[in-house]
Amino acid sequence: METTPFITVRASRPLSEIEFCAWVAQAVPGDRLEYHRGFLVLDIFPVFSGLSDAARAELSRLGSRAFWAAEQGLVHLVQERVGPDQFAYIAVARPKPKAAAVSLSELLLAEQGQPGHATGSSGGAAA
Repeated sequence: METTPFITVRASRPLSEIEFCAWVAQAVPGDRLEYHRGFLVLDIFPVFSGLSDAARAELSRLGSRAFWAAEQGLVHLVQERVGPDQFAYIAVARPKPKAAAVSLSELLLAEQGQPGHATGSSGGAAA
């Protein structure tokens, strides 16, 4: 039996939160995305980070969204040490639920408090 090697996609530039969400929506189980390389907790902290305020804010949103995706069961989050104080932050796509009642976009809208199927305001019966 042949095994398929794991290939991690690494962005050539900093990834945005929306790009991460797009990847999650399109990823097949086992796909791996390196969404950050560095030391995330320090890279978003103004005293230690060399990033601009805007870049730190975007990185913070990205980290929060990755954690949210893991909480929703959409990805596994792993870290790989690549050097002293350097880590690759990797999201591994999980199988999508068979009876998915809502799409990723509906979950995102529900989180923002906008009406949609995920909040039960569709008027239809839940599956």
